[in-house]
Amino acid sequence: MAQLETPTRIDTLSDRLADLAVFGANVQPGQLVSITSYVGKEMLTRKITRAAYERGAKFVDVLYFDQWLKRERIARADEDTLDYVPPWMTERLYHLSDEHAARISLSGPHAPHALEGLDPARAGRDLLPYLPETGEVVNRMTTSWCIVPVPTPPWAELVYPDVSRAWRDVGKAYERLWEDVAHICRLDEDDPATAWIERSTALKANAQRLTDRRFDALRLHGPGTDLTIGLFQSAHWAAGDLETVDGRRHSPNLPTEEVFSTPDPERVDGHVSATMPLELSGSIIENIRVEFEGGRAVKIDADSGADALRSVAARDEGASRLGEIALVDGEGRIGPLGRVFYDTLIDENAASHIALGGGYEHPVDDPVDKARVNQSVVHVDFMIGSPELAVDGITLDGDTVPVLRDGAWQI
Repeated sequence: MAQLETPTRIDTLSDRLADLAVFGANVQPGQLVSITSYVGKEMLTRKITRAAYERGAKFVDVLYFDQWLKRERIARADEDTLDYVPPWMTERLYHLSDEHAARISLSGPHAPHALEGLDPARAGRDLLPYLPETGEVVNRMTTSWCIVPVPTPPWAELVYPDVSRAWRDVGKAYERLWEDVAHICRLDEDDPATAWIERSTALKANAQRLTDRRFDALRLHGPGTDLTIGLFQSAHWAAGDLETVDGRRHSPNLPTEEVFSTPDPERVDGHVSATMPLELSGSIIENIRVEFEGGRAVKIDADSGADALRSVAARDEGASRLGEIALVDGEGRIGPLGRVFYDTLIDENAASHIALGGGYEHPVDDPVDKARVNQSVVHVDFMIGSPELAVDGITLDGDTVPVLRDGAWQI
């Protein structure tokens, strides 16, 4: 009689991550569920599909992407076609939005070296799987969604090259990445969903204290950075889970350690230096430096990959302005690891960050301010925070109030 195999540690963690993703998206009985995945993440995609059907999903629609196919397009397609998106992809997105569906995305590079040797400016033109209309759908708040990180061996080798070399086996690095993802996603808790509800409550309390101060602007200053960001008086700070227009709570990002708001896109001045590399559509950009005048990024430099970011920032009128400011304290689980994961979902929750491109409308309450939220088809976060970064609030009277020091809240 054949014996059943004992589940491995990765099997157990992947089951828990699948359940967490479905919890985060708050999948409801009879609901359509859209999953965006990558080649190499099939195991988790199937487990999330199973978990969604177990919660009563009507149909699970899965769309896979492959960076190696993207390489062929960037290398060989005509220049004027690189930002083309097939209409059926947009129709698919809008249809699911109209149906008030749930959406789950799997993050983390599955082929981090696929675009090596290609022109980064061309690579910056093709932003798929991010669709230009995604920001508009997010602003509608009709769908509940969740993004979770899903390890792959190539991603693990990128994060832990020394482990791969020492053991001559990428499998050890893969196991280590799973353990880190388990830690930062709180899969090691008895009930990860409850753990995230508790963390969300703490983050919301931080956000409320910021909202209550109604600062006119924030000044961020530290090594390589002195940046002043104007704020809308009607904007609040958001954190943790959100609510759709029909009242469904959901956790858009798991993990999440940030409090964020939508800045005034015309009042950003100074210079800023990234504190972590940025993985952008298959390109890795090192040591980003940006200068702002009157809200616009007037100069973008980097030690490598600058053309990819410049290409994105030139995509449309709003691409060179800010759409988000997010603050991250030292109480989360990611920053203390001191590691770069080359996945924006994780890295942006390790350090304070800003985003070029489209802004979120839901944190802005006044219709006049809402009409001035930055509009763009792109939204690119890059990390500027560290224990050395100081954040001050500037009041309407011009007074300066410490907000963050050494990663600790001062308000």
